[in-house]
Amino acid sequence: MTIGRRGGGDVKIYTKTGDAGTTGILGSRRLRKDDARIEAYGTVDELNAALGVARACGLEATEDALAARFQDELFTLGAALADPDPEGPFHNQITDAHVEALEKAIDERVAELAPQRSFILPGGSPGAAQLHLARTICRRAERLVVHLANLPDEHVPTPLLIYLNRLSDLLFVMARTVNHHAGVPDVPWIFKK
Repeated sequence: MTIGRRGGGDVKIYTKTGDAGTTGILGSRRLRKDDARIEAYGTVDELNAALGVARACGLEATEDALAARFQDELFTLGAALADPDPEGPFHNQITDAHVEALEKAIDERVAELAPQRSFILPGGSPGAAQLHLARTICRRAERLVVHLANLPDEHVPTPLLIYLNRLSDLLFVMARTVNHHAGVPDVPWIFKK
C-alpha cells in the first residue's frame, strides 16, 4: 500500500523496518519502540488524534479553530521530540509566544464561566467529554516528556514542557466552555462518606 507525499512519488505504508521492535527517528538513528523518546512523541500523537475526535464531535467554530491550531502545533512539538539533536530544525519552533497564546485563551474562557468551586467530573456534551479525554492524554504526554527531559544525555526544550502543561489547563477550560455554550452544567464531584 502506498500514499502520496509532497513533491510527488509514493511512500509505502509498511516498510518492515520496524518488525524487530525498532523505529527510525529524525536523523539516522533507530530506537526501540518502547524508548522514552518514542513513548513521549507517540503520546503527543495520541493527543493529536484525540483532538481530531473532539473536532469530529462538532465543536463550535471558535473552539474548533483553536483545536485545529493545537493539532498543527502538536505535530511540530512531536517533531522536536523525534529529533534528539538539540540543534535540530524543530527544537525552537514551539516558543514562549505559543505558551502566552494558550494563557490568553485560558483567560478569555475563564472570564465567561462561573467560578469553579469544586472538582468537576469529566463529561457533558460529546465535544466536552472528548476534550476532557484529550486533557488527560495531554497530562500523560507531559509526564512522559518530563521523564525524557530528566534522562542523562537527553535534551528537551523547556517551552515544550510548559506548552503541554498550559495546553492541558486550556483543554479543561475549553471542555467547560463547550458545556456552558451547550447549556450543559458542570457536574461537581461530591465526596460521599
